[in-house]
Amino acid sequence: MSSSRLSYAVASGGLVLPDSGPVVLYGAPGDADLPVAAERARVVQGFRPDVEAWEARGLPASPALPDKAAAVIVTLPRARDLAEDRIARAAALATDLVVVDGAKTDGIEAIAKALRSRVEVLGQVSKAHGKCLWFRAPGAAQALSGWRRPDRLDTPDGITAPGVFSADGADPASVALAAVLPATLKGRIADLGAGWGWLSREILTRSGVTSLDLVEADHSALTCARANVTDRRAAFHWADATRWAPAAPLDAVIMNPPFHSGRRADPALGRAFIEAAARVLAPHGQLWLVANRHLPYETALDTLFRDTTEIGGDTRFKILHAARKRR
Repeated sequence: MSSSRLSYAVASGGLVLPDSGPVVLYGAPGDADLPVAAERARVVQGFRPDVEAWEARGLPASPALPDKAAAVIVTLPRARDLAEDRIARAAALATDLVVVDGAKTDGIEAIAKALRSRVEVLGQVSKAHGKCLWFRAPGAAQALSGWRRPDRLDTPDGITAPGVFSADGADPASVALAAVLPATLKGRIADLGAGWGWLSREILTRSGVTSLDLVEADHSALTCARANVTDRRAAFHWADATRWAPAAPLDAVIMNPPFHSGRRADPALGRAFIEAAARVLAPHGQLWLVANRHLPYETALDTLFRDTTEIGGDTRFKILHAARKRR
C-alpha cells in the first residue's frame, strides 16, 4: 500500500516533513496513513467513497486545493497527464516540500525518471512494489510548469478533464448502449456512474423521460457533466452510486458501470452497481447496462430480476436488459 511506503519513508527513509504548517494529502485514499497530526492535515480528494472514508475518520476532505501548505504529499493517480498536473500544482502550492508516492502499476518509475531530469530529488524509498520520493518545492514550480494541464478538455463529444474515464471522447460501449435504448423510454431514470455526461445527454433525447439523476463519484467528471448536460430534467449527485438513494423508486436505470479498482479488474464493483440498480428501481422498473464481454454479470442479474436478455454488443462488450425485479 502507498501508506506503508510513506510511513516507512518517515520512520526509516530520511523523509522529514515540516514541523509546522498545513500538510496536504493530495489524492490519498481513505485508508491511507496519516503522517502528521490530524489538525495539520488537509485532505484533497474528489472520489466520493474516499471522501466518506476520511470523514468517518474525523477528517474533512474536499476536491479543492487550499490556499497554502508547507508540504504536499501526492498519491499518484493512474492517468499520466493527471499525475503530472497534480505534481506541478503541488510544487506551486507548497512552501517547503513535495512528496510523490505511487505504485509501479501506476507509473511511478516513469514519473521518478522524469522528475530527476527536472528537479533535485532529495530522497527515495522503494517498498511494496512502488516508490516514495521527495523534493524541495521552492524553484520546482517553474521547472514543472510544463506539466500543468487545463482544468477542462474540449473534445468533439463534449467537455472532459484530465484523468476522467474516456477523457478523449465518448466511450464506444456507451455509444453502443445509447443506440439500442428504446425511443419510447419514459419516466424517472438514473444514470449510475454517469461520468462526464455523454450517455446522460443521449438518454435525455427521449421526450418521455421526465427526470434523470446523474450519479457520479468522481467530482471532476461530474463537474464536466454539469457543463455538458444543460437539460432542466437533469439532477446531479456527487455520490457513491452503490449507496445512493433516490427520492422515490425509479422507472429505469441505465449504466455503463466501472469495473476496475485501481488497475485491477474487479467484477464485484459491477455487481454492486447491479444490486444498487435493483434497490432503487420500482417493481416495474427496467435496467439497461453495458459491460465488457468477459465480465460474469448474468448471475447477479438472474438473482435480482426474472427476465434478463442480451440485446446487443460485439466481441468486446455486451448490452444487457433486465426487468421484473424479484421481491
